[in-house]
Amino acid sequence: MPYVISICHQKGGVAKTTTVLALGACFVEQRHQTLVIDLDPQANLTTAVGLHPAAMRHSAADVLLGNETLLRVSRETKLPGLDVVPSNPDMLVVSKALYLRSQFEYLLREGLLSKELAFYDFAVIDCPPALGPITISALTASDLVIIPTQCEYFSIQALEGIFQMIRLVRSKTNPRLIYRMLVTMFDQRGHLHSRVLVHMQQRFSDSILQTIIGVDSKLRESQLVGKPITVHAPHGRGTQQYRQLTQEILQYVQQRQQLPATA
Repeated sequence: MPYVISICHQKGGVAKTTTVLALGACFVEQRHQTLVIDLDPQANLTTAVGLHPAAMRHSAADVLLGNETLLRVSRETKLPGLDVVPSNPDMLVVSKALYLRSQFEYLLREGLLSKELAFYDFAVIDCPPALGPITISALTASDLVIIPTQCEYFSIQALEGIFQMIRLVRSKTNPRLIYRMLVTMFDQRGHLHSRVLVHMQQRFSDSILQTIIGVDSKLRESQLVGKPITVHAPHGRGTQQYRQLTQEILQYVQQRQQLPATA
C-alpha cells in the first residue's frame, strides 16, 4: 500500500490543491511513483494537471461509490511518474449517495490496499473544503493528514472543526491517523503574519511542520498553465520551499515507520 497523505482544511483558498500537486511533483523528483487523488467537486487539481473535468467519463466518484478501481480511473499526467485520479461533475452528488451506503468510510481505503497499486510509493489526496463523508473517507484511508493553514484569523478559527473530525475518525475508523499543520501563503512584508506565526508555533509546537510556504505568484501560474511547479518554475522560491517540505515529510515518514503511531 502506498503511504497515504490527505491535504485537508474546511476553509477554501489555503493552498490545498497547490500543496497536493507540488508534493506529488517533488516526490517524483525523488523517484517516488506517486498518485494524486482529486476528491474535490470543484476539480481544481484535475484542471491543474491539464485535464478537463467535464470530459472525464470516470472519476474519483466511481471509486468512492465502489463502482471502479483507482487504477482503472487513474490517468497519466504530463510528468512521468505522477498519475491522477480525476474529479468530474459526478462528485457533486457523491456526499448524499455515500450516506446511504453501509461502511462507506472504508471503500477508498480498500481501494488503496489493492495489490495493483503496490508500485506507488505515495498517494496524496486533495480533500474538499467541507467536513462531510468524502473527507471522512479520505482520513480513514490516510496515514497522515496535513492541514495547510494561513496565518490569518478565519483560517485558524476553522482548525477546531478539523481537529474534531480527526478525533472522530481516530475513534471510529482509523486510530493510526496522525496530523501535522503546514503554514502556507506566508507574507513576510507585514507584521501580522509574523505575530500569528509565533502564536501558532507556541500553541501547536508538536504538530506544526518546520517548512513555511510563502506567497509566490509562480505557484498560481503553474496551475493556470497545467504544469507542476517543479516544471513551470524549477528554480523558484515556492519550488524550493516545497522541495524542503518534501524532504521533511520523507524524513518524518522514515522515522514513523520505525515507531508505533502515538502522535
